[in-house]
Amino acid sequence: MSEYNNSNRAFLQAFMARSSMTFEEAQPILAAILTVSEGRTVEPDEVDEDQFSEFISAANTAVSPFDLEIRSAMPQIPQPAQQDAAATAPKRVYALVNTTSDALTQLATTYSPDEIAFLKRLLDYMFMANNTRLCEAMVASQMQAVQLHKAPSSERQPTSNDSTQTQTAAVQSLRMTQAETMIIHLIEEGWLQKSPKGYLSLTPRALMELRGWLVSTYNDESFDGRPMERIKNCAACKEIITVGQRCANNKCKGRLHDHCTRNFFRMQQAERCPVCKEDWPGDKFVGERALTVHSRPSNAVRRRRESSSAAPSVPGEVSEDENDEEET
Repeated sequence: MSEYNNSNRAFLQAFMARSSMTFEEAQPILAAILTVSEGRTVEPDEVDEDQFSEFISAANTAVSPFDLEIRSAMPQIPQPAQQDAAATAPKRVYALVNTTSDALTQLATTYSPDEIAFLKRLLDYMFMANNTRLCEAMVASQMQAVQLHKAPSSERQPTSNDSTQTQTAAVQSLRMTQAETMIIHLIEEGWLQKSPKGYLSLTPRALMELRGWLVSTYNDESFDGRPMERIKNCAACKEIITVGQRCANNKCKGRLHDHCTRNFFRMQQAERCPVCKEDWPGDKFVGERALTVHSRPSNAVRRRRESSSAAPSVPGEVSEDENDEEET
């Protein structure tokens, strides 16, 4: 595509109206645009990915001066273990994101400070309270989310500056109905998604928008001075992982998206962790399955238990396995 024309403008307008789309969703849009520009009927299946990429590239050139960019990511949803992987493979999502401000700043133009504070409490619950070394769920049920409507006393207490004697506005609690309404709006606007089991999580668009903010906010040092990386990346694609599988070793950073796992292990003789090289369990999960699926002990843990089963236990002694499971 040699120059930016009305077809490019029409595509960008359609993209901005939707905020995000897949290639399959873009095909009928581009077909309608090309039908007008080329003066012939263009069917959606005639639009290939190369044409789509050209329109994306032209759109990015146009919006880059405004600190906007169309980025892409794979949806992080649990994938069933089926032989026909192509039929269940998630479709790449393209989203228009702001490259200079985080999503909380952008939402401030739509929501009140109290509503933004509620969203921050929800993110804290997902990525701190519900994201520990033993259970990396990074989700919240709708009931759990609504219960965060009440601001803690630390947020409700106004702070003052001794030198200026000025006070900052205190955060007020939301009513439960207000929290429920905001959750509905965040789902409709594409920031949150709700699973069939009722768990709320961030959408691909939200993860793309919040990527830098999540890392800077939740990968800080823990209270005892040790680093705590609550936001981890997939060892295969290097993108943030909120749904997938994890190494059996709680201290290992080995994580893989479900859609990356199949490709990563396809050419390997044995399924081993990409980081520590231990046996990959296949039943240690990241995401809501960490809450809903009870995993079996890993091969390594079973071998240690079998080798130590003949030795009498000492009353009050904590085994290595139990110590690993209790450490957070």
